[in-house]
Order: sequence, then structure tokens, then C-alpha cells
Amino acid sequence: MLKKFFSSFSQDIAIDLGTANSLVYVRNKGIVISEPSVVAVNQKTGQVLAIGNEAKKMIGRTPGYIVAVRPLVKGVVSDFEVTEQMLKYFLEKVKRRYSFFRPRVIIGIPCGVTEVERKAVKDAAKNAGAGDVYLIEEPMAAAIGAPLEIQEAGGNFIVDIGGGTTEVAVISLGGLVISKSLRIAGDKLNEDIIYFSQEEYKLLIGERTAEDIKIKIGSAFPLKERMHMSMRGRNLATGLPEEIVVSDQEIRHAMDKSVKKILNAVKVTVEETPPELLADIMSRGICLAGGGSLLRGLDVLITKETKIPTKIIDDPLTAVARGAGMVLEDIEKLHEALIETEYLELPR
Repeated sequence: MLKKFFSSFSQDIAIDLGTANSLVYVRNKGIVISEPSVVAVNQKTGQVLAIGNEAKKMIGRTPGYIVAVRPLVKGVVSDFEVTEQMLKYFLEKVKRRYSFFRPRVIIGIPCGVTEVERKAVKDAAKNAGAGDVYLIEEPMAAAIGAPLEIQEAGGNFIVDIGGGTTEVAVISLGGLVISKSLRIAGDKLNEDIIYFSQEEYKLLIGERTAEDIKIKIGSAFPLKERMHMSMRGRNLATGLPEEIVVSDQEIRHAMDKSVKKILNAVKVTVEETPPELLADIMSRGICLAGGGSLLRGLDVLITKETKIPTKIIDDPLTAVARGAGMVLEDIEKLHEALIETEYLELPR
């Protein structure tokens, strides 16, 4: 038995601490929480008013002294204290009643973070009430959750597009052979739509409106049928509300530069992949995970540009949480997927 990492008296938890959304996986139960990574704070008092779904409802709808903030920016902690409060909220929600033991936690992080950024995540989790805290790189967790045979001597290619970062990795024998972390993902596409609206139509729209447009008519590759949608905001010239109709073609053009940067990261990774592993990848294909992978036609575009079959995995939004959870469930087999394993007591 694993004496330290697993105990019948403690609750083991995996967290996908995302820029846009956070998911919590509890051992033997699966994913029990999926909420936006948003915290509403009263700036006058410093009091946290709401977290998750309730906080997201407040975005753009609160008095000036109440702000709804995202404590993580581009996959890393930007506000330590608010991150700590959010983690505490998640841990309290899943904590066993009458449990006297701190839960042991695995947290998914981008593969491009620094040692200081890693420490910030671990410290925030411990201050929030976690016991031992272990980290797993998000593309590794996504690959395990896909599920890909990461421990085989063969190439696996995963692209995890979240809210703040795009993680591109080639995995073989349980390790990252090549990895790239690009701080361009779903949030940047929303920003592109907001900028386009201002530049093209002098219309100021909010982040939620931009995200809604991206989801409903956004695409990375020309669609067979044209799509249109009403876009409502405030006219910057008159200050009055206005509604215009935009097409999928316009939105695709608005996001084009960011989509091309994601595509370029994939192409560069393909070029750097050793020939033996590339042969495996050409057979197995490129796997897309994360909410950003749901952008229409992205898989078609990557297939066209790389000449490698590309597919979206099942339930891409939960891949990182599922993968980290699978490590919890079978730590003896998958412990090497964690960034730090020296403190684990494995069976002899």
C-alpha cells in the first residue's frame, strides 16, 4: 500500500486549475465540481463575495467597488490571495464531513511555468487547506485523460487549448519529449472579437458577448454554410446601445492571427519531433483537448496544414481533470507523470 500519498483516512483530490474554468476530481467519485475561475471581491473591504458560477453572473453587472476577477492569468497565479480563497472554496465543498486530515492534492499546471510560478500554486493550495500538493503538467494530464498510451515507446501528440494557454506536446515512455506552452488560447480569441467590434463597427462589447459569438459562429476554417449572429453593445461615437449582425467570415478573420499562432506552434513541434516518433504520430494522429479545441474547423485546419489526421478527443473540456484523476486512481502505475515524485512512498 502507499503509506504516504494514499490513505484511507484522507481524501485525495485532483484539480484542473484553469484560467477560465476549474474542475475538481475526487478519488473514487470522479469530477464533482466544474465552475468558472472567477472571484467577486468587494474592493472597499477586501471581502470575497462570491466564487465560481455566482461570481461569473456578476461580471459587468456590479457597482464600481465590486469587481469580478480571475485570479489566474494565462495559466499562472496573478493574485495569490484570491487564488487561495478560490482553492479554499473548492476544498471546503468536497471535504468529507468530520474529516480531520488535510486532503492530498494533484494540480494541473501549464508546461511552460517557472519554478516561482509552481511554488505559488503549491503555496496557495497548502494555505487553502491542502496537505501534500503534487503538480502535473497539463498536456501530460490531458494525454492520460484522452486516454493515450503514454507509457509505450511510441509518439503521442496532444494539443490542449484552454482559456489562457495552449499546450503542445509530444509524449513517449511516460515523459514529455517536446513541449511548448503558448499564452494564446480561448481568452485571446475573445479579445480579438472585442477588438474587431471596436475597430470595424465602433461597437463596445463585453467579454461574455464576445465568448458567446465565438461559440455560436466562430470558426478556424471556412464553413459549408454561412452563419450570422446579432452583436449588441454600446456605440462608441454616440454612447447609445446598438445592434449589428456579423457573419462567421468576419469573426474568422478577427481571430485569424491568433489561430495562426496556435497552428504555427503545432507545425514547429511537428518539425522538431524525431522521425521515429513522427511515424507513430502520422499513424495515430494529433489529439485536441481543452475547450478551445471545440472551435469549428480547427481540427480540419490542422489536418490540412500538417498533413497529419487530427481529431478532438471525447469530452475535451474535462481531459486534464480526468487525467489527473486517473493518476490518483492508479498512482503506482502513473506516478512518473507527476513533476515531483521524490516524496511518494511507493511499494517495494
